[in-house]
Amino acid sequence: MSKKPTTPLNAAELRRRAEARLRGRRTHPASSRSKADATRLLHELQVHQIELEMQNTELQEARDRTETLLETYTDLYDFAPIGYFSVDEQGLIMEVNLTGAALLGIERSKLIKQRLQNFVDPPSRPVFQAFFKKVFADPRKHICEIALLNERGIPFWSDLQAASADSAKGARKWCRIAISDLTTLKHEKEVRQRLEDLAITNRELKQEIVQRQKGEEALKKSEAHYAQLFEESLQMQEQMRHLSRQLLLTQEEERKRISRELHDEIVQTLVGINVHLASLTVKAGVNTKELRKKIALTQRLVEKSVNIVHRFARELRPTVLDDLGLIPALQSFIKDFTKRTNIRIHFMTYAGVDQLSDTLRTVLYRVAQSALANVDKHAKATDVRVSLRKLPGAVRLEIQDNGKSFDMERVLFAKRHKRLGLLGSRERVEMVGGKFDVESAPGKGTTISAEIPTNDDGPKGKPRASSKTSRIE
Repeated sequence: MSKKPTTPLNAAELRRRAEARLRGRRTHPASSRSKADATRLLHELQVHQIELEMQNTELQEARDRTETLLETYTDLYDFAPIGYFSVDEQGLIMEVNLTGAALLGIERSKLIKQRLQNFVDPPSRPVFQAFFKKVFADPRKHICEIALLNERGIPFWSDLQAASADSAKGARKWCRIAISDLTTLKHEKEVRQRLEDLAITNRELKQEIVQRQKGEEALKKSEAHYAQLFEESLQMQEQMRHLSRQLLLTQEEERKRISRELHDEIVQTLVGINVHLASLTVKAGVNTKELRKKIALTQRLVEKSVNIVHRFARELRPTVLDDLGLIPALQSFIKDFTKRTNIRIHFMTYAGVDQLSDTLRTVLYRVAQSALANVDKHAKATDVRVSLRKLPGAVRLEIQDNGKSFDMERVLFAKRHKRLGLLGSRERVEMVGGKFDVESAPGKGTTISAEIPTNDDGPKGKPRASSKTSRIE
């Protein structure tokens, strides 16, 4: 930085300092008064000479400072980081620094008196013209971004900041324009925008990847779920087909059994009755005692036939179930079962069970009938407990024996199993919306339970022992 120029000395101060300097130069005082005038004149001349020397020194210092300031200003002006243009009202370039000339790629001397509009990219000229008019119409600073052309005609983005300058009276109007190259900034801005776009795209891609991964996981779960459902459906279809086949086979076997028993028992009994009747006709003249004996035998055969027909009817559909209800039907079945198998049965029930619908009573009867039939054929049990309990909104049938256990999976899902048994009972219970369960363990026997909804939330009935069949041996 250059020193601030000092203020020129006034005449009185200059004379005082000159006289002081002159006194310092004297080596001896004047010898006589005769020389007073000459000395005075010489003194004046010497003082004036010293004043001139001091003024010359100050002027030299002021010139040196001015030259230093001019060099500093020139350096700041020419080597500024932006281009400075002085442009008159017609758009002619009056002055330009080296940076401005370097921006356009043209020597400074060749730019003087050229129109700045000639270096504006044609698409940006309307914007520049409007900007240039505002600069001279409004003394405030104005800013715009346009594309300028370099010496090769290649456009580059520039930032223009301009303000009108004060002009002497009668002089032409002009303005100062500062021009900055925005190419690097534009490029950096584009790069930042691209980076931001890439970052947004990456975030979107990550989100999409996460969504797709979630979708794939959900799809895998859904596929696994549907595969499980499909497998269960296949198992169910296989069970239904197996049940249908076993139903047909069971129906056919039942028909064969009924046909065989009708042929072997009913037909033979009826043939015997017919023979006896024929013999009665032949022996009509024989004594009365013999006739009574034959009649009595024939009556026993007829009674036997009636009992067989009744048994077949009960096995197919017990009329007591429709006429009297579930409890009498189970009591009658248990009584006959006990006589045939000698297996003790403990029967527990509650009074309101006969208020169930015909369908539910039939299901409970068939489940109990099937379970006791399995006990007779497979369990080798000696004691069975049959109970009917009232639950909130349901009724529960439970048959528990002390016989041997079995493999439930093999019995329920075996493809070559030729008995309806538990599978048929389960189908009956599930058909009315109930739950069928089997528990079988070595040493603990088997417990079969069927829980059927009744849609009745009335008071729970108190279990009681059947007065006639609580224990039958």
